[in-house]
Amino acid sequence: MEIHFAPLQGYTDAPYRRLHEQIWGGADAYYTPFVRIEGDGFRNKDLRDISRTSNSSERVVPQMLPGTPDELKRLTELFLREGYDRADINLGCPFPMIARRQRGAGIWSDTDKAEALLSSVALYPEMRFSLKMRLGWQTFDETRRLLPLLCELPLTHIALHARLGVQQYKGVPDFESFSRFYEQCTLPLFYNGDLCTPEQIDGIMARYPALRGVMIGRGLLAAPWLASEYKNGVPLANEERLNRLRLFHDALCEEYRQSSQGEHQWLARIRTLWDYLLPDADKRLRKPIVKATRIETYRLAVERLWENPVSYTHLRAHETAANLV
Repeated sequence: MEIHFAPLQGYTDAPYRRLHEQIWGGADAYYTPFVRIEGDGFRNKDLRDISRTSNSSERVVPQMLPGTPDELKRLTELFLREGYDRADINLGCPFPMIARRQRGAGIWSDTDKAEALLSSVALYPEMRFSLKMRLGWQTFDETRRLLPLLCELPLTHIALHARLGVQQYKGVPDFESFSRFYEQCTLPLFYNGDLCTPEQIDGIMARYPALRGVMIGRGLLAAPWLASEYKNGVPLANEERLNRLRLFHDALCEEYRQSSQGEHQWLARIRTLWDYLLPDADKRLRKPIVKATRIETYRLAVERLWENPVSYTHLRAHETAANLV
């Protein structure tokens, strides 16, 4: 059973992926946030994030956000030039500004367009494609109609988030529709959606024993130890978890310090870590961290949190799950 780390724009950048693998581990694959075409080319920050100089691990898989066969072609050529032979196609992003352009999950509202895009992957046998997707945009019927086509494509696997695009991350996963997809899909399949604890992973694997594995995003951002502890079968001791948290945080601080232009940019980058990390830690200790406007203030606030390990090191994700946004 494999655990794949789902990408989240603004969070799982190259330093985060590299340091998570070094300090926590447990993930069998790390997907980059999607690369898209803007205007006539690519965004510089996307190029930096997928550069092989920043991604030496063979576990890193670049993700693309194409909307047409031509865009898929250009993105595939970019990844091949960077030395990748694996690529993930994002047809699952639910954010309205993406979906309105019929990218991500929004493409499922036009099944002809989705079919044309997906059929083009067969033109690039040198690339191993996988697919991240939703149950559809507005209804499950949108993707169900194309399931026979999906099963004929040369895809290594599909990661299916058990929600519709219009739901974004609200509501509960639709296990009935996921089950129907699971029963008919002949490709290796990963479950994605609201996995925050080892118990929840066990429950999904028991319910769908033919799954290749699971893909986790927000759950790993909240509890970066989740994958490794699940693979090892036992939780880390509180002292070990604290030591790794401090090491992980401090290493990210240094990475961002070196690549940021000034105090404001550095703080903006490191504070995003706390959008998800340790959501159930004492709010009186977390608030000064996310509100800090000076580096010195930020460091003091983080140190106060570390000095009160009882407020967070005992947490298992069954206590954090309800607080993920």
